[in-house]
Parts: sequence; C-alpha cells; structure tokens
Amino acid sequence: MLKITGPSRKNRTLTIKLEGQILAPWVSTLRDLCTKQDRRRKRPILDLADVTYVDAAGAGLLRELMHEGIEIAACSTFVAELLRLKKA
Repeated sequence: MLKITGPSRKNRTLTIKLEGQILAPWVSTLRDLCTKQDRRRKRPILDLADVTYVDAAGAGLLRELMHEGIEIAACSTFVAELLRLKKA
C-alpha cells in the first residue's frame, strides 16, 4: 500500500509525501504525479520519511526522478542506502 499526500506547498516548494511501500504497481502513478506538464518548471520535493519499503521498480523510479532533478527531502536509512544517498 502506498499513500500519496500532495502535492502541497510548504515554504514555496511543492512537496509530495509518500507513506508505506513504493512497489511496481505504483510506479507509473508516481511518475505521472511527479512529471505532470505543469510541474516541469518547478520540480516537486519527495518526502519519503514514512516509506517503509521500496522494491527494485520503485528504486529505479526514484533514481530516475532524482536524475531529472527531483529532490528527496527525507528518508529512512534503508531507503538512503538503497538510493546511495549521503545522510547527514
């Protein structure tokens, strides 16, 4: 199950909050939400603080989105390792 909240505006940025598991069945929905035509000028930030699991398809999508300039605002150590992010 994946719960998607947003996009919402926080401090003049678009934030999309994800909760639960990012799995293959949700990849196209999430891709569409993050790359909508009206958002191409201003990329959203993904808040993954409450994501508990990411499968291979989900990790691939997140890497793709990051490559396109979408920022990951927060995530667990598991997700950071999966995406090879530097945690502060």
